[in-house]
Amino acid sequence: MRQVTWVSGSFGAHVLAAHLESEGIDVQLRGALDSQYALTVGAMARVDVWVPEEQLEDAQYVLLSTEVDDAMSPSQEWADPSTRRSPHHLLRWVAVLLLATAGLVPAIASLSNH
Repeated sequence: MRQVTWVSGSFGAHVLAAHLESEGIDVQLRGALDSQYALTVGAMARVDVWVPEEQLEDAQYVLLSTEVDDAMSPSQEWADPSTRRSPHHLLRWVAVLLLATAGLVPAIASLSNH
């Protein structure tokens, strides 16, 4: 077995292991997996990713192609403005909900008094 990389955190390690396994690469995770310390940072969160020697080159290729895909994907800033939601979108819905509630509460109260 050879170490191919390391990641910070158990969740990221499991995601990476699942990705490599989906490509047919055997994976072993070593390090801070399912630690009793839920909030780990730095070296305490390090999880080493190991693969068999004969699959090391394939694993490196998968990791490299993933990095290239991430680098080449457009960021949210580049997205078409018509497909991007403004941060005020949620505020509008909250305002509509509050106004509807404010209008319905008196109506329901007046009906219950009759």
